[in-house]
Amino acid sequence: MQLKYPLVCSIATMLLISSCSRKHVPQTSTREETTAKEEGVTKPDSIKAKRTMVKRIATPKVIVVNDKAARKSTDGRLYYDLDGHRYWKNYKDGKYYLFNQSMYSNPAFKPHQVRQN
Repeated sequence: MQLKYPLVCSIATMLLISSCSRKHVPQTSTREETTAKEEGVTKPDSIKAKRTMVKRIATPKVIVVNDKAARKSTDGRLYYDLDGHRYWKNYKDGKYYLFNQSMYSNPAFKPHQVRQN
């Protein structure tokens, strides 16, 4: 009677250890795929992994933003960030344009200077 308990516990432990070590991990490619590749046989489209097409949304060149939502840069110009793109305010028409190099020399993108008398 005293021998049954340790014997049952040891058998249960051995079964647990042996069952955990026999886990099957499938390989990335099966034998059928490798033989099909070697023979040049292609699979139907339903079996192949389909690539998902990601459509890019076009970035608008001009947006209209309330000036309260915009931020002010160190030189006094207003800008607005949208989806990783920076838009600068054109002071002639009040719209915000996507950044380009010509904005540096264009006076329409510079705020009006207040004259001090």
